Amino acid sequence: MARVDVMMPQMGESIAEGTITKWLKHVGDEIKQDEPILEISTDKVDADIPSPASGILVEIIAAESETVEVGTVIARIETDVAAAVIAGEGAEAAELEVAPTPVAEPEPGAAGFALAEAAPARPLEGDDGSGLETRVARLRTRSTPLVRRMAAEHGIDLASVSGSGISGRVTKKDLLAFVERRRETPVPAPAPTGAPGILFVPIHGETLQIKVPELIVKETDRVEEMSVMRQRIMEHMLLSRRISAHVSSVFEIDFERVRQVREQLRPRFEGEDVKLTYLPFVVRAVIEGLKAYPVLNASVVGRKIVYHGVYNIGIAVAMDEGAGLIVPVLKNADELSLLGIARRSIELADRARSRELDPEDVQGGTFTITNPGVFGSLFGTPIINQPQVAILGVGTIEKRPVVIDDMIAIRHRAYFGLSFDHRVVDGAMADSFMVKVKEVLENFPEEA
Repeated sequence: MARVDVMMPQMGESIAEGTITKWLKHVGDEIKQDEPILEISTDKVDADIPSPASGILVEIIAAESETVEVGTVIARIETDVAAAVIAGEGAEAAELEVAPTPVAEPEPGAAGFALAEAAPARPLEGDDGSGLETRVARLRTRSTPLVRRMAAEHGIDLASVSGSGISGRVTKKDLLAFVERRRETPVPAPAPTGAPGILFVPIHGETLQIKVPELIVKETDRVEEMSVMRQRIMEHMLLSRRISAHVSSVFEIDFERVRQVREQLRPRFEGEDVKLTYLPFVVRAVIEGLKAYPVLNASVVGRKIVYHGVYNIGIAVAMDEGAGLIVPVLKNADELSLLGIARRSIELADRARSRELDPEDVQGGTFTITNPGVFGSLFGTPIINQPQVAILGVGTIEKRPVVIDDMIAIRHRAYFGLSFDHRVVDGAMADSFMVKVKEVLENFPEEA
C-alpha cells in the first residue's frame, strides 16, 4: 500500500501555524486529488485545503480546533484504494492527540511527533550537570502548539502542570483539568496598588514571559477573550518588533499631478467598470523606487540578504471591525498596466473582505503598502511585514495651503511614512527610495 501525508501548508511567509476549523472528509471517505478535505484558519486567511492525492482517507491526526505547526502531518491518504478496502483501513478516526507510531529521534518540540515510552531521558546540550533539565522535561513543557497556546491564554507555565502523555507530556485534557482545579481554588484578591504580573505570549513555538502591571477589573468593565485572528496578529507584530530594527522616515508628497492624470483617465477606467483611486499610482511609483533601490525589495534570512527578482506588492486590507488587517499580494505588479493594477487590487480587496482568498493570494510578498489615510490618518509608522525589510504607510490625501514660488497655493498633498529594517537598509538609502517615489508621483507621465 502507498500512503501520502497531508501536511499543514505554509499559508504566508510569517505564518508558522494553522488552526483546523473543520474536516470536510471523514476517515474511510474516498477522495479525489485537489478535492477540498478540510478548512484551515490563520491570521491572514481562511482557506479550504485540497487533497494532495486520490484515495481513501485512512487517518486523521489533528482534530478540529487544534492548532499545529506548518509542515506537520495532519492526516494520511491511502492511494491504493483496493488494498485499503481489503485491509479494512479507514474504519475509524484516530482520537489521539499525536500519531501513535513511535519514531527513533524526533525533533524536540515538534508538533505531532510520538516518542517510544522506553526512550531514556538525556540532558540537554549545555546542561550544567544538575540533571534537572532533561529531554523528558522539555517534552513535557513544550507539548503541542494547541496546548502551548491554551496555556498562554490562561497564563499557565506548563512546567507547573503534571502531564499524563508520552514522557510526561502535557495533554489538552491535563491542561483543562488544571484550569478547572484552579477555578475551584480561591484566588487572593489583587493588591490595590497593582502588583506586577507575568504575561505568557506564544511566539512561533516559544513562550515569552513579559512582566506587566496587574490590572484590577471593575464591575463596569467588560472582559472577553481575543479572537484567534487577533491573537495571531499580536504574535506576528511582537515577532516583527523583535526581529527588525524599526526606523521610520516621513515625506510629504504633492498629488496635484496625479490628481490631474486621474481625472483624465477616469472615464476610460469607468468604461472598463473599474474605479480609479490613488492606490494604483502609488503602486507604480513604489515599483520604480524598488527598481532603483533593490535592497528595499529584499528579505533577510539569517545573515544573508535575499534580493527578490520579482515585484510582489502586498496591499493591506482592513477587515471587519476588530478583525484586523489582511495583506493580499499583487503578484508581478511591474508587469501590470495602471488599469491592471487597479482591477487586480480591487478584486483582491473584495475577496479579502468576503474571506475568499486562497493561500497563494497572501504568499510571496516582497514589499507592503498600507493605507491608513482612508480613515483620515495624516501618517503612520507601520510595523514591517516579515520577512520583508520595509513597509509604506500612505496618509490621507487632502487639500493644504503650501508655499510655491513665494506664493500661497492650495494643493493636494499627503504624508508617506516608510518603516524600514535598519539591519540592512541605511537611512540614506531609505530616503533616496522615498525621493524616487516622490519624484514619480509628482511628475507622473500622461499615458500610464
